[in-house]
Amino acid sequence: MEQSMFNFRVDEKLCIQCGECAADCPAGVIHMDGFPVFDEDGGCYRCQHCLAVCPSGAISILGRDPEASQLLAGTFPAPAQMSALIKGRRSVRRYRNEDVDAALIDELLDVAGHAPTGVNSQSVLFTVVKERTVMDSLRGEVFERLGKLKDSGGLPDDGLVGRYMGGAVKGWREEGRDIVFRGAPHLLITSAPKTAPCPAQDTLIALTTFQMIAHAHGLGTVWDGIFMMALGFCPDLTGRLGIPVDHVVGYAMAFGWPAVEYHRTVQRGPAQVNVVNL
Repeated sequence: MEQSMFNFRVDEKLCIQCGECAADCPAGVIHMDGFPVFDEDGGCYRCQHCLAVCPSGAISILGRDPEASQLLAGTFPAPAQMSALIKGRRSVRRYRNEDVDAALIDELLDVAGHAPTGVNSQSVLFTVVKERTVMDSLRGEVFERLGKLKDSGGLPDDGLVGRYMGGAVKGWREEGRDIVFRGAPHLLITSAPKTAPCPAQDTLIALTTFQMIAHAHGLGTVWDGIFMMALGFCPDLTGRLGIPVDHVVGYAMAFGWPAVEYHRTVQRGPAQVNVVNL
């Protein structure tokens, strides 16, 4: 049975009429009349909660086949494993001079594309440098432009930004040292349309999601604040990278196979906690 433009379908042979799809629908567009009924005039969020919550796999929406979804029972990492991943993650600033396989990058981006977004807008754009040769061209262009700005007095001489930008140019010219990208072979930038409900938050959540799955695969990442500083002096570079002009740039992350191995977590904390008592 198919209902509405959203291709909401109920397999009545599989449906056990439990009502979970209606109870869990955040938009409230499903109700029970024996079997689930979809309100085609309602504001469906396209979240697919109905597909995910159905215990018997009877619900399909947006043309999705429930059998193509991954079953969750027994597949989540143990809390201790997740804790070790979060605590053991380090900002990697030493990388091997080799490409990450393009298929693996695609897999990581597919997972990161499942990150939550405000009102399920799903509008985050992942701009990625997949090849070292392209990364080397970008690296050279950024340092050349920063160097010209420094020579012409276009970079500040003092303050945090001046120290980092000036130090980056000096290190590159005198030692061939890359403190902007840390020698990483790849770069990922997240952006979203300015008209999205919460573009800045969406882009940061997506990049964090990418970071966690990347480290789970043994890759290294670093939040590239120095490149973000450089973008402030070369704003037209976003267009050169193919980022739409109407997008908010969230942040950049360099990544690749690490040339360093960490053996234990650091010891931080305690966390700063404010307990609300009303």
